[in-house]
Amino acid sequence: MKEKELIEGALRGEEAASRALFERYAPMLMGVCQRYCRTQTEAEDVLQDSFIRLFEKLPKYGFQGSFAGWARRLTVNVALKTYQRKRFALEQSGLENIPEKGGAPTAYAELGEKELLEMVKALPDGYRLVFNLYAIEGYSHKEIAEQLGIQEASSRSQLLKARKVLQRQIEIRQRIAI
Repeated sequence: MKEKELIEGALRGEEAASRALFERYAPMLMGVCQRYCRTQTEAEDVLQDSFIRLFEKLPKYGFQGSFAGWARRLTVNVALKTYQRKRFALEQSGLENIPEKGGAPTAYAELGEKELLEMVKALPDGYRLVFNLYAIEGYSHKEIAEQLGIQEASSRSQLLKARKVLQRQIEIRQRIAI
């Protein structure tokens, strides 16, 4: 079935269309969830909440723009709301005094997608959320600040710290590889 037919079927309450829509988009949206969550269990919970929200909001979709993009943005919002409910405190890790320096180009070239995802998942919550929103989702610092209820300067600071942590981890992997 085509995407539009699946969406229309789900809007009519057809269980088979809803299931097919889930099966088509769950893998992509799980990837989004995994970037925002520390554990697989958390990611699965956010995915489930996202689909509940998606089916509730489906009548508002209106076939304007990409359904995948709409579903992705909705999933990001659900992941953010999950963390807002937990009321995480943005972490301070003492990285303020680490000097900026470029990493070896070979370290980046040899870094796999899975390794990078694991590094991002290991970031403290505040760093991880800001990094994902800015570097992957393309939000501005102003939008991130509004979404997370923080100052723009805090968003910039969290991104800088996330980058420093990731850069340090890449440099360590580079040394181990040599």
